[in-house]
Amino acid sequence: MKKFTPIDHTADLGIEVYGKTLNKLFENSACGMFSLITDINKVKNSKTVKIKLDSPDTETLLITWLNELQYYYSVQKMLFNKFSVVIVSRMRACPNSGEAISLESEVSGEKIGRHRIFHDIKAATYHDLRITRTPDGYKTRIIFDV
Repeated sequence: MKKFTPIDHTADLGIEVYGKTLNKLFENSACGMFSLITDINKVKNSKTVKIKLDSPDTETLLITWLNELQYYYSVQKMLFNKFSVVIVSRMRACPNSGEAISLESEVSGEKIGRHRIFHDIKAATYHDLRITRTPDGYKTRIIFDV
């Protein structure tokens, strides 16, 4: 199964992402985003960062996850190429407040330096965002503001 494919979008960049599991969908989404930024095959795994996030739903968690990675790219000047994600759904402590979804991840990469930057992504957007279940797993389309 392919991880992602770039898609045409008027003024921004987009990818269609695939994953056998929700965890893989999130990992492949991050891989696709950083592949739009640089050649991730040239990124070394010299630093690992742990990220934990909570969200009320899966789509919001995906955008929060990608924008957290974008923060590391734009502020911390990090490029990543290795992603490990575990997503957990759990009941909230307050009665009648429903479920929450959590993400725990480890991402590896290095500081920007010798890398050629293809596109400077500003944010992942909610534009036409929908995670769908397919016979092969999951699929989504993500549009990035550049």
